[in-house]
Amino acid sequence: MYRSFTLKAVVCLSTLVPATLLQAASDPQVEALKQELTELKQRYEAQQNALMVLEQRVKQVEETPATPAPKRLTRSPAEQTKNGKAVATGAPGTSSYGQSLKEDSEPAQSVSNLYDEASGFFGGGKFSLETGLSYTHYDTRALVLNGFLALDSIFLGNINIDRIKADNWTLDLTGRYNLAQRWQFDINVPVVYRESTYSSGGAGGAAPISSDATVTRDPTIGDVNFGVAYKFLDESVNLPDAVFTLRVKAPTGKEPYGIKLVNDPNNNNLSVPQSLPTGNGIWSITPGISLVKTFDPAVLFGSLSYTYNKQDSFSDISPTINTTVPGEVKLGDSWQVGAGIAFALNEKMSMSFSFSDQFAGKSKVKPDGQDWSTIPDSNYNAANFNIGLTLAATDKLTIVPNLSIGLTQDAPAFSFSVKFPYYF
Repeated sequence: MYRSFTLKAVVCLSTLVPATLLQAASDPQVEALKQELTELKQRYEAQQNALMVLEQRVKQVEETPATPAPKRLTRSPAEQTKNGKAVATGAPGTSSYGQSLKEDSEPAQSVSNLYDEASGFFGGGKFSLETGLSYTHYDTRALVLNGFLALDSIFLGNINIDRIKADNWTLDLTGRYNLAQRWQFDINVPVVYRESTYSSGGAGGAAPISSDATVTRDPTIGDVNFGVAYKFLDESVNLPDAVFTLRVKAPTGKEPYGIKLVNDPNNNNLSVPQSLPTGNGIWSITPGISLVKTFDPAVLFGSLSYTYNKQDSFSDISPTINTTVPGEVKLGDSWQVGAGIAFALNEKMSMSFSFSDQFAGKSKVKPDGQDWSTIPDSNYNAANFNIGLTLAATDKLTIVPNLSIGLTQDAPAFSFSVKFPYYF
């Protein structure tokens, strides 16, 4: 303020005071005043430049649109769309947690599809049709010793190395009907193609023997299964979405019982089946529950199911050629657990990582007129690590590839599948 006043005073003085009086002043005083005037002008220009820069910054901020709030990438399938607007499926007059997410901002379609895959409840439309193709590769090896140890160090007998490589292709056709966003009914029809190669190499006797044989199965319908799902719990702040499922599998595929084993004429250690099965030949029922919880922008999901295999009778359960033995079969019941996490990468794509494990008890057979006997090594533990992706190709079509890597000896080496759910 003082310097501004001084600048104004100097300007006025220079206009009002006659030049003769200035000349009368001493030269040092004039030079000092001129120097102070020059400095004040420089500071004034600097202040003007600073103000101009500040005004430009303010203008830029005013013209730049406000940063939009981060879009929520998750929602509960409790929501449905009607005339382009979200509608909660709770009771009239109530608001669900999923609805509050919807009102906050539009969710990503990729995570909506992820919800469908994680919960098994496809709430995107009243009808949906899904085509899926999967490839599974097995590669198992077994070392068989037929002999005895001499002097606790020398093996006398035959050493056989057996190997089975199996490639299975399955085309799945699944139709679903959604009722009031609470009930879902579906039917699945698999078409199976199988190819298995059996190898055996032996050392012992006169010379080593090694041979292999390949058996194929043309595309044939497998075990048709159908299910019903009921979503009994909507996601809230503290509770997840919860879906109860019940699946029934019918023995429409070719059962493995009674398929004869044929010995290789060049290798007595190698026996191969005459054909390959496409089903397990019995009725089974699988109740289960799946849970999905949002932790924006991640989704946690888990599942638990139990499969009961019905005891059944068959006209032949013997693998021996020219031998027919009727009897009963009881496959071991199994449990399956799974858990995983998924993230939305963007509006159209999400990725999931999960672990699943299925373990079953031993199976039993009962030939007519005999007692039940347990099949050795018929129990199993098949654990897999899964990497999945959901890609929203259009508003109605989704592409879901998945890679499964076997973690235990009983699991497939790997399995790759791709599904195409289409919503009507």
